[in-house]
Amino acid sequence: MMNTRLLPAAVLAAALVAPATAATPAGAAAAPKPLTGAAVYLSYGKGYPISRYEPGKGFTKLGAMPMTGQFSASPDGRRIAWITDGGAVQVSDGRTVSTAAKGAGAGAPCLTPVWSPDSTKVAYVGKGNPDAGSVSVVGADGKGLRKAGTTLGVCHLAWSADGRYLAGYAGTTEGVYRFDLRTGRSVRAKGIGLANHVQSLSPDGMKVVVAPLSRNAPGGDGSWPGGFRPAIVDIVTGKKVPIPVKGSLIGAFYLRDGRLVVRVAGSAANTLVVLDANGRQVQRLAEPAAAKRQALLQIVR
Repeated sequence: MMNTRLLPAAVLAAALVAPATAATPAGAAAAPKPLTGAAVYLSYGKGYPISRYEPGKGFTKLGAMPMTGQFSASPDGRRIAWITDGGAVQVSDGRTVSTAAKGAGAGAPCLTPVWSPDSTKVAYVGKGNPDAGSVSVVGADGKGLRKAGTTLGVCHLAWSADGRYLAGYAGTTEGVYRFDLRTGRSVRAKGIGLANHVQSLSPDGMKVVVAPLSRNAPGGDGSWPGGFRPAIVDIVTGKKVPIPVKGSLIGAFYLRDGRLVVRVAGSAANTLVVLDANGRQVQRLAEPAAAKRQALLQIVR
């Protein structure tokens, strides 16, 4: 079971002495709810199960990683999407499987589909040029298919919470590209030479969580990593954003409200450290011990 600890004692003390009738000032944003630890994980053990974890309930299998290695879990933690050997985009809610589209690029593990922030649509890269790819978006129900444009950032797509941007790394590992779904334009992110994983975009699409590579490091086969040393880079300026968390970092995700969740390796279990928009630590949660060597696909709530 996950253990949650809110860090700022001063905030708690102030709440205890505040008048019972105190109300949130008009126009002030309510503080985001602490995370519960609900998340989606992938095991690289027998059968490659993809499962949702709920504190107090344990793991529920959503499906399995396909042999193509091209898959993703929805942000609400209820469904998975994957690409078949024949290029079909399939969607499953754990009980039923449907085909949302056809014609996706297949056979390359890095060409993963990605779910929209509201878990209603899937974006994927079509067949064709192995470098620059045509991006299409389709409803999870197979409706509303449209071609959005072309990008060199075809691998491990991430979708910003504002719904506007996708980002992925080039199949050659030479850089990360952000694709604007509104304009159809793609730009290379500054400050990133080589990379072989994109984990997350900030809600406004301005910052990307990436696994950078040194010049002589192997690029790998494009499979989704179980863990990696994350770097956060401002796409426009190329400046690195500090991650003020100690320990062995093995991942990081932006939440829809701008908080950053940093995954830290532990001896018995990993820890999720939550930072607010100013980089202040506001919460720590212990992951289930069973997830220690599993890949973290989504933080649900």
